[in-house]
Amino acid sequence: MARASAKTQQSGNEVLWTSASELARRIAAGDVSSREVVEAHVRRIEEVDPRLNAVVVPLFAEAMASADEADRTRARGESLGALHGVPMTIKECYDIKGLPTTGGMVRFANQRVPVDSPMVARLRAAGAIFLGKTNLPQLMLFNEGDNPLFGRTNNPWNLERSPGGGSSGEGAILAAGGSPVGLASDYGGSVRIPPHFCGIHGFKPTSGRLSLKGTFDARLFSGMETVIDQPGPMGRNVEDLRLVLSVIAAPGLEKIDRTVRVMPWRDPADVSIKDLKIAWYDDDRAFRPAPAVRRVTRDAAAVLEGLGAFVEEWVPGDIERGRAIFLGLASAAGSRWAKRIAGDDKLDKRAGHPVMAGGLPNWAARAGAAVLRRLGQHRLASFAQSVGVRSTADYWDLILERDRYMDNFAAVMDAKGYDVILCPPNPFPAYRHGTGYYLTNEGSYTQVYNLLGMPTGAVAVSRIGPDEECDRPESTDLIERTARAGEIGSVGLPVGVQVVARHWREDVAFAVMDTLEQHFKTRDDYPLRPPL
Repeated sequence: MARASAKTQQSGNEVLWTSASELARRIAAGDVSSREVVEAHVRRIEEVDPRLNAVVVPLFAEAMASADEADRTRARGESLGALHGVPMTIKECYDIKGLPTTGGMVRFANQRVPVDSPMVARLRAAGAIFLGKTNLPQLMLFNEGDNPLFGRTNNPWNLERSPGGGSSGEGAILAAGGSPVGLASDYGGSVRIPPHFCGIHGFKPTSGRLSLKGTFDARLFSGMETVIDQPGPMGRNVEDLRLVLSVIAAPGLEKIDRTVRVMPWRDPADVSIKDLKIAWYDDDRAFRPAPAVRRVTRDAAAVLEGLGAFVEEWVPGDIERGRAIFLGLASAAGSRWAKRIAGDDKLDKRAGHPVMAGGLPNWAARAGAAVLRRLGQHRLASFAQSVGVRSTADYWDLILERDRYMDNFAAVMDAKGYDVILCPPNPFPAYRHGTGYYLTNEGSYTQVYNLLGMPTGAVAVSRIGPDEECDRPESTDLIERTARAGEIGSVGLPVGVQVVARHWREDVAFAVMDTLEQHFKTRDDYPLRPPL
């Protein structure tokens, strides 16, 4: 690429940390060109990505050409889309015409897709410019961004740590200033855990709000995506999450995908914080979080209480059972589907483990759990107890149990009048590389809300202080030992809070997220920019 002009170099640092919403306004007004904005972000990716390995399919030449065309369109006075000339990144699982969609599998590296996915098509029609596709776990089946095709993604706050699983590349490059906003997907926490680990924000809408057609998710999960998986935006500003959702959730999506439900989209500006009743918990009784993770949940609750909301501590009943139902549904069909997609590709052990465990008959999984329990590995036993192939009758029993769980959860929220739940997005700060394999119980904080289908986001709040690394006792339990080792040495890492709202009340979740962002971003310990 040719050397950037002096003007671009001067404006580059300014635009890198400007919100996507503000960039759209400035480009539309002619205050800055799309070319300048795109080139600045390309330069930033080229600077930081050799250390991060986040943008695994760069589209720099295409982005530059699209930026030039965006500038010509504006100069002609033509109508502009909501994201006209704004660069963004997108998780590798989305189909972009002419590119492979691999899920980190080598066998798909040369299989180019013929059309854009509906979400990509909508973003493109709104004027968004794709800088590249970002990394993910192999088969999207574990909690670290690593695969044999693209390699490992590092956390910009600490390169020896993971940016989280699912949408790892998005979390890393957004936090590092290489992209202002991105689109990911969330099967069990993938748009909430990377923001928590990387100091940014993410949002998963209500199940059925958006379409996963044209994604690796839809091919992999084969129907389950309509139940628990959803697209979701990630970014450094809550306003940008709303902007992206306004594009991809615009009316008419049900004509493209029959699984999408037509529901009103309400304005967060109409929500009054002082009229909300908010529940919070900093420990779900399934896995106790690190001290800083507990602290920021309490801090967030106190902020909202100070603004007039009714706030009280409440722990939902039987979180562990909810997570067990989630795992049971996810593995009920066994692992033949995953093995069929994997073909002859070698599976990373972190992907191979859930594939193997999901392929066991349920009775064998229960027997394995009993052995683990006798060995003192109670958390591993809990995981093993939940997975395994179900018969048709057992599967429908599990569906009925899910429905009862959802009904009971809703009934308690109705009785108590809660509008919002605050809790951790994950019990830990960013994992040390390779340790996510052992942290099989950490998903209770996010997976339950995928099971329930509720809209939920993660908001950056703080960084870990020197006196709050770890208070976890030493243990013979492998998972507890791994958690303790990861918490030690975590000073300075970001931590966030999860905001859960009632079904179809994304407006309430966003109102709370906006409020928390505006409060915490003024504090010295806010994770504004990583030391990269």
